[in-house]
Amino acid sequence: MHADIVLLPGDGIGPEVVAGAVAVLQAVAERHGHQFTFHEHDIGGIAIDRHGEPLPAATLAACRQADAVLLGAVGGPKWSDPNAKVRPEQGLLAIRKALGLYANLRPVKPHAAALDAAPIKPHLLTGVDMIVVRELTGGIYFGDKTRTAADASDLCRYSVVEIERVMRTAFRLAQRRRGHVTSVDKANVLETSRLWRDVAARIGREEFPDVRLEHQLVDSMAMHLLSRPRDYDVVVTENMFGDILTDEASMLAGSLGLLPSASLGEGKVGLYEPIHGSAPDIADKGIANPYATILSTALLLRHSLGLEQEAQCVEQSVSDALDARAFTADLVAHGVAPLSTQQASVGIVQRIRERSAVSELRD
Repeated sequence: MHADIVLLPGDGIGPEVVAGAVAVLQAVAERHGHQFTFHEHDIGGIAIDRHGEPLPAATLAACRQADAVLLGAVGGPKWSDPNAKVRPEQGLLAIRKALGLYANLRPVKPHAAALDAAPIKPHLLTGVDMIVVRELTGGIYFGDKTRTAADASDLCRYSVVEIERVMRTAFRLAQRRRGHVTSVDKANVLETSRLWRDVAARIGREEFPDVRLEHQLVDSMAMHLLSRPRDYDVVVTENMFGDILTDEASMLAGSLGLLPSASLGEGKVGLYEPIHGSAPDIADKGIANPYATILSTALLLRHSLGLEQEAQCVEQSVSDALDARAFTADLVAHGVAPLSTQQASVGIVQRIRERSAVSELRD
């Protein structure tokens, strides 16, 4: 197949990890007879510097025409003034909204070889396999905002339609997994959460009776994620709660550098990115972990291109690398020489080619 993929390297370590991911996609294309065409555009801080805005019109137009979008990261100290009228994060929020990408999927499945890197006791992590579904285009991040010298406000608003569509995404995922959805809210305090809970219960009862639904308050969920993470299958929540809980859940995997994400809507185009951010303190040092971005390409292959076999090949290659303790600096113990970003990426490319060679011999 042929696919047009827009690359948005962005800021900080974004260009480094995206370069590694592109090499992996090229190896996949060579092995399976596909043609991937890459188009690079600006977003975030680099776009502000070059174009005066975090999401240039040309970038958005290219993304709308693409089959998939791969993003690195946005932001950094240069653009960190919270009072600035133009900020890198505005580009990320705007592209999600413009493309209608309302559901953010973040799988969390700790790898046995990396358990020592996690701050959680290893026996709590064995068997953990969950997906957090975060509503992405509503809630307090997109509500009306006011600020004076005396006070400030951020409006949190959700419609029934916004809740219904992300709930259906979560329930459909659960049907293909272990049949369990946990909906997270703050229904004891917030009206938006009371609506969220009512809609979740109705969708579960009327449309997905084969899936077990439970409700959790966000504060208790924050505790349960660390004390009994094995109990969860698909977790669905609103925008701000999901932003916070997924960063917490990343500690289950041992490093932010191991967790991918996919932002999806009704169409085939999706936005795929690591959850780790721009990490400006290590930018341009060649030590960033590329695995989360590479795993994001597996989600890209699966959800936007419909290439399940290729997605599994990428995921298994990363798993094999971790089994071999091919670790970057965020995962290694003191005194062990870590791989560079490029070395880790090349290792995945080599594993894909080796798996391909073995497959051809079997055929």
